[in-house]
Amino acid sequence: MTTKGHFTGMTGVYLVAAGLSRRRFLVSPTSRNANTADLLVTDAECRNTYAIQVKTNAATFDYWLVNSKTSRIVSDKLVYAFVNLREAGPEFFLVPSAVVAQRVAISESPKTTWYSVALKDIAAFRDNWSFFKKNDEGPGGV
Repeated sequence: MTTKGHFTGMTGVYLVAAGLSRRRFLVSPTSRNANTADLLVTDAECRNTYAIQVKTNAATFDYWLVNSKTSRIVSDKLVYAFVNLREAGPEFFLVPSAVVAQRVAISESPKTTWYSVALKDIAAFRDNWSFFKKNDEGPGGV
């Protein structure tokens, strides 16, 4: 059964894909059960490739939930796209996985453990589309 959360997540995936397509990248969604990558991205010459994990919020805008593996899965080619679906338009925070791994917060309750990334810890990466390089430009970042 499809839930509101599924629609929120897919909206974020396709907004990130559209943003990269506008910048002349080839973008392909993965199957929804892929653990780490929601999108696979390359430039037209296939010299620069990336995997993107998308996390989307439709109601709470100051943090995103991530999974317990987030602080251990790090790659120069893995990027997290944190998306807020605000009424005025979406916000995008494109953050290298190494940065995300360092900024995962852990919250525990008697019944569960939550892993999250706070907006205040990644605000510098807003609209960081320049991370994605084309042709011979090489990988980038903030």
